[in-house]
Amino acid sequence: MTDPIPRLPRGVRLHHDRVRGHMVLLAPERALMLDDIGTAILSAVDGQSRLSGLAAGLAARYDAPLAEITADMREFLDDLQAQRLLDYADA
Repeated sequence: MTDPIPRLPRGVRLHHDRVRGHMVLLAPERALMLDDIGTAILSAVDGQSRLSGLAAGLAARYDAPLAEITADMREFLDDLQAQRLLDYADA
């Protein structure tokens, strides 16, 4: 799985918590408070774009090195996958 398509599984969604003024990732019986970087990454995840395309978009948006963005995104998304808050598709 070299260039997967990240997607949020059924029941998991990105949500703006108006009380705290932060974005959170909501899942059944769980909520993960996101920082600005996590919000930027998960806001780009559309369930159709490959990781390389998402990383390229964020690298251009923030004028950052593509290799660094790709590695940071992969680490963040892999951690979410381990927590069952994200899935990867190969299609």
